[in-house]
Amino acid sequence: MKIAISGKGGVGKTTIMALLARQTQKSGREVLVVDADPSPHMAQSLGMDNIGDITPIADMKKMLSDRSGKVEGSPFYNINPKIDDLPAQFMLEKDGVKLMILGAIQTAEGGCACPENTVLKRLLTKLLLTSTQTILLDMEAGVEHLGRGTIAGVDILLIVVIPAKSSVRTALKIQKLATESGIGKILFVGNQVEDDEDKKFLTEALGTEPIAVFSSSSKIRRAERSGLAITEVDEDMDGVAAQLVKSIAEALTS
Repeated sequence: MKIAISGKGGVGKTTIMALLARQTQKSGREVLVVDADPSPHMAQSLGMDNIGDITPIADMKKMLSDRSGKVEGSPFYNINPKIDDLPAQFMLEKDGVKLMILGAIQTAEGGCACPENTVLKRLLTKLLLTSTQTILLDMEAGVEHLGRGTIAGVDILLIVVIPAKSSVRTALKIQKLATESGIGKILFVGNQVEDDEDKKFLTEALGTEPIAVFSSSSKIRRAERSGLAITEVDEDMDGVAAQLVKSIAEALTS
């Protein structure tokens, strides 16, 4: 299955995705995390070694240009670029979790129908899975990725939201655009939820109860500031992450 995660900037989606990756791997599934955020931090969150050894695919300008170049004798770009050999070349792996970093495409072409983004979009939709594999997509903050179509082909979209009106507004906008994009399963995950009042606020504002709620963690904040792996520092979060994995499995079969 393919699971994407999104939300307003600063709501903690990368932290939750890292915890989800660890719990999914513990459940016996092969996990590939695709960091599609223009400011990638997933490698640190997962405790990956030799982070400097991997170059974001988006930074490989010549390769992207070659793969998505204009069709000879035509003004049109190749919309079916060869990408089958990309995943194995651009991955890190630790403790059974693989990571691929897409990076950011910098272009003046507003809606980003740029040729480079064609390669990235095809990569996300082309990745094939066996019954034991899960792809987790850490998308950029906000709603722009929905307009570009790079979130196409996912089975579930998780929208991380904190108990604040601005976060709820963004979450509902993401939900609307995702529904219009044809994503069948859209679920909310609460973060920085400290008490029943926070949970009630989210449930009423979203019109549905989040499938899991995480509280704030001082251990994770300190780990992030120190450059440590988030997945190793707060066992209290594991129970909620396990609940999230179970809720996702139930959502897929409902």
